[in-house]
Formats: sequence, C-alpha cells, structure tokens
Amino acid sequence: MNNMQKRLEDKLNEFFSPLFLQVANESYMHQGHAGDDGSGESHFSIEISSEKLNGLDRLEGQRLVYKIISDEMEVIHAMSIKIKKY
Repeated sequence: MNNMQKRLEDKLNEFFSPLFLQVANESYMHQGHAGDDGSGESHFSIEISSEKLNGLDRLEGQRLVYKIISDEMEVIHAMSIKIKKY
C-alpha cells in the first residue's frame, strides 16, 4: 500500500466509520497518460458505505467525501467515488 492510499483510508475511516471501505490505487492503468505525474499516486477509486452517507443523494455524498479528502485532492489527478447504500 502506498502513502496516499493509506492517507485516504485513514481520513475516510476516521470521519465516516464506514461499514465498508475500499480504496484502490488505479494509477498503474494511467501510466503515460495525461495527469500521470510519475508518482504512482495520481488516480484512485473509493467505494464506501457509511451511516453518515445515508439519506444523501449521490452528488451530496460525493461532495462530502471530497470535502473530507480535500487536501489529498490537491495532488490527486482523478478520483472515482461509489457510495454503496445498505
């Protein structure tokens, strides 16, 4: 696991106390493409399920996730977020 992935997981776990969380580094799929800075930490995906996201529509939930990881998003090129309802 890389440093950015751990940072994302730590922040999301701390704020959301998720029932399910998966953070995947997908940077390897974008090597040589736009936004690849060579760090191996430029593209990520998140799947999350949390009581704090219940009652929010998809966009509201994604905005809340982005708010929690806003510092990391200053260096990440692309993020995919899937909110799983339970």
